[in-house]
Amino acid sequence: MNKLTYIIAFLISCILSHAASAQPEMADTMRSEGKIYVVVAILLILFAGLITYLVMIDRKVTRIEKKLPEKKV
Repeated sequence: MNKLTYIIAFLISCILSHAASAQPEMADTMRSEGKIYVVVAILLILFAGLITYLVMIDRKVTRIEKKLPEKKV
């Protein structure tokens, strides 16, 4: 088990070091053309819409729970 832990730790460190050294060309291209800001704006709008939707559903569920009588066990 001890050898397996060392092997897994070694593989993870190799993967992480390779990922850190890789330069994403697509991100550089999108940033230089200004398209990355459009992508970020769309993601922010989607997350804001999702959060708003979840808050509205939570309020509706809370309102319905208050209307229901409590069950005695």
